[in-house]
Amino acid sequence: MAAIDDLKTLLSQDISQLDTLADILGREKTCLANSDVRQLEALTKEKNDLLGAVRERAKQKIRTLVQMGYRPESGEPSRFIRSAGFSELFQLWQEADQKLRACQTLNQTNGRVISHLQKRLSKLTDIFRGATGQQKLYGAQGQQTTVSSSTVLASA
Repeated sequence: MAAIDDLKTLLSQDISQLDTLADILGREKTCLANSDVRQLEALTKEKNDLLGAVRERAKQKIRTLVQMGYRPESGEPSRFIRSAGFSELFQLWQEADQKLRACQTLNQTNGRVISHLQKRLSKLTDIFRGATGQQKLYGAQGQQTTVSSSTVLASA
């Protein structure tokens, strides 16, 4: 079947590019640790390009699966592939899924590092401005907001 071969090709490309993405995320972590902004910008562009290609292939994979008889409302594509008896295809799907999850974990780790750096920068900025005595509240998204208030003890 041509659709199976197309899907195998798409999954092989995913696996290759997800390996590259994992490498980029590792280098991104190193750049974050060393505060190498120029290299970080280049890695971010490269990462975004790879993610765009992976997203486009995801659409192609779903279209190919639909051609093979998969119904998107019926659940995960991996169950369809397994139940159809395409063992080699299922192994490729599982490998791509594992690599995607590994990349997500690396990306979340880098996100936490960035969040920590942003909070540290915010605290340093507050110190420079002399605003360290003000209370902070956390919003629904975890962002900090400064609360300023004044208490009038007496008025004439």
